[in-house]
Amino acid sequence: MDLNQFRDKFAAINVGLESFYDSIKSQGFEAVQVDWRPPAGGKEDLMAILAKMKKA
Repeated sequence: MDLNQFRDKFAAINVGLESFYDSIKSQGFEAVQVDWRPPAGGKEDLMAILAKMKKA
């Protein structure tokens, strides 16, 4: 493993609780908050309908 890669600037990508993002930022690190939600609100019956529509 090349440890020199850790000398480059990088940022955490947070897909979840915004409090994790806030914690990372408050410690002085770079971070990006992604506001992701599961398709159809996570409802499996609606996701099945969307999948059928996508195939059509």
